[in-house]
Amino acid sequence: MKTEQSHKIYFVSDVHLGVPDYDSSLQREKKLVKWLSSIQTDATDLFILGDLFDMWFDYKRVVPRGFTRLFGKLAELSDSGIRIHYFIGNHDMWVFDYFEKELGFIIYRKPKSFEYNGKKFYIGHGDGIGSGDYSYKFIKRIFAGKLNQWLFARLHPNFGLGLANFLSKKSRVANGEFEEKSENIENEILVQFCKTKLKKEYFDYFIFGHRHIATDYDLGGGSKYINLGEWVKRPHFAVFSGELLELKKLRF
Repeated sequence: MKTEQSHKIYFVSDVHLGVPDYDSSLQREKKLVKWLSSIQTDATDLFILGDLFDMWFDYKRVVPRGFTRLFGKLAELSDSGIRIHYFIGNHDMWVFDYFEKELGFIIYRKPKSFEYNGKKFYIGHGDGIGSGDYSYKFIKRIFAGKLNQWLFARLHPNFGLGLANFLSKKSRVANGEFEEKSENIENEILVQFCKTKLKKEYFDYFIFGHRHIATDYDLGGGSKYINLGEWVKRPHFAVFSGELLELKKLRF
């Protein structure tokens, strides 16, 4: 039987399935499924920190085409007793209840704190927190509006998903224009957020995605900021053994 102490907790983010084209997305999906199979024997929990897809919309009657291998594997993991935690990202904010009902996901729309084996974690996708980025926060409020979601759902899926995928293919991820390095990690919005948070409450680990820069940064006092990077160019993941959290590069 799996236990918190003897088994591992895994973290992954920003796979962005669906871009830049079908073939490369399919290869990334197969790589992800292979990785999921490799962690299946010792994982108690899997945290997916958003943007698993470059675009997603939950319809009540239909499921967007594709990703059959991934859904089958995630259902297998969930049915085996592995808890799958899913944090909504900025590319999949229109996830509603499909993953929860069909795959047994635990869905989060805001960052959340956890404690495992005496270690405190603060976990989220990483978008829209901290100071600044007000234009994105405004747009996010529009997309999160119930009326706008209802109106989009009224569109035929062929048109609605076609429009969304067209816009998605103009994103920085689809065009390979996302950040590859940080000029000054101390000036990162998420790092500044972590330091501010630490003044009120201690966490051993802050874990985010969104920025696409795989990072293991010492915040001082034993606390660390971990960014999981992305899977379009340089797949990374993190694993917590019960004692130590490690950021790792995928080797296959």
